[in-house]
Formats: sequence, C-alpha cells, structure tokens
Amino acid sequence: MRDVVDINCDMGEAFGRWRIGDADDGTLMPLISSANIACGFHAADPNLMDDTVRLAADHGVAIGAHPGFNDLQGFGRRKIAGTAKELVNDVVYQVGALKEFARRHGARLQHVKPHGALYMEMAANPELSQIFVQYMRKAEPDALIFCMDISATYTAAVEAGHRAAREFYADRDYDESGSIVFTRDAGRPDPAVIARKVLRACTEGKVRAVTGKDIDISFETICFHSDTPGALHIVRHMREALTAEGIRIAPVSDIASR
Repeated sequence: MRDVVDINCDMGEAFGRWRIGDADDGTLMPLISSANIACGFHAADPNLMDDTVRLAADHGVAIGAHPGFNDLQGFGRRKIAGTAKELVNDVVYQVGALKEFARRHGARLQHVKPHGALYMEMAANPELSQIFVQYMRKAEPDALIFCMDISATYTAAVEAGHRAAREFYADRDYDESGSIVFTRDAGRPDPAVIARKVLRACTEGKVRAVTGKDIDISFETICFHSDTPGALHIVRHMREALTAEGIRIAPVSDIASR
C-alpha cells in the first residue's frame, strides 16, 4: 500500500480566447500537487504559459513542461511525421520556453511529460525515447521524466540512470499489456468509480483492464485530465478517497523511483 502519492494534471491547455474543458485551472490548481503545463505547440501561448506558471507557483504546485506535437488544430493528438532528432528538437524548444517562465516566477522545473500523441509515440519508439533521455541528461539532469511503466521511455530512462515517475491514469482505461486505451469522446465518467479505481491501485497495486482481467500496476503519480468532463468532481473524489485512507498527496519529486 502506498502512503504518499502525487496527483498531476495537464494545465494551461487553451489558446488566446479558445478554452477547452469545463474546469477552470484556478479551481483545479489547489487540488493537485504537480502541473503539466502546455508549452505552445498543442495548446497555450506565451501569456497563458506565464499565467499558468504563476498560478502553480502561488499554490506551491510543482511545475512540469508538457511539450507536444506542433498541432494546435488537433490538440496534439494527431501523429506528426518527423525524424527522432527533429521531434526531440521540438521538445527542446518547448521545454526551454516553459523553463524560462518558471525562472521568471522563482520556480524550478520538476519534470517533463510529453503530451498526447507524442507521449504515445515516444512510449513505443526506442530511438525517440533514447534521444529524448540523452537531451534530458545533458540539459535537465535534475528534472524527472513522466511516463508509463511499460514504455520505451521508462526503459531508456532507467538504462541511462535518469529519474522517472511512472503514471497511473485515473480517467483512462487499460488494456492487458498495461497500456492506456485512447477513446475519443468517452463521455462524462463517474467520479466515484474513478475514486475507487484510484484507491484500489494505491492499496492493492491492481487495475481492471477493459477485458475484465486484473493486472498489476506500478506508479508514483496519478494523472487526470483537465479536459475530461467533470474534472473538478473527479479530483475532489480522488482526494477524499485517498486522504480518508491515510494516503498523503505530495509532489512526485519527493517519492519518484530512482
């Protein structure tokens, strides 16, 4: 059973006057411990990046860069063709921008978490993961990498000796391999069901796959998405269930695998 866990959420995912999701970042921020902040390619703009970093710093929430494919129209959920070097250079560009906003507000970069289709491509692409980890080792040696336990990203980080935090997805389903199942427009999930799922993962290390089979799951941080319908109710139910069981919520930098 876990006695402490991180809760992370994708934040700052808007652009100009365009907004996504039914929860406001200012309402969600006090309820999480780590924020994955969009860096301008799949969502966000310089003004929103600055506002979101400041909001996280004001609430004592750990700051992470959330780089994605250069795909504003598709919200970073469409695969973009490119060499591993080209894609990692896009990551370098985005992380550098977010890091400067963090420095402006007297904060540091806790982690880097690729977004959407880039996250899934990196999870399945050893070459891309290795070049990404090499960049992290040189440029961001103290920042954690957020990834799935079964991913090529986690394997590359472990082999290189770079700290990584494995994620459990509260508002996504799993297949029997331990990978998340992407479903577009899955509707509004039941916050109580998600809370029970999260609590079981923390207390038993198990999650039920879409086939009905229970699988083992290892993680240090719980992810939910700000654009999931009912996100505010989801995180409130999760926090209530965890704290009632005596599980403390804290930034992942204190508890990540080494």
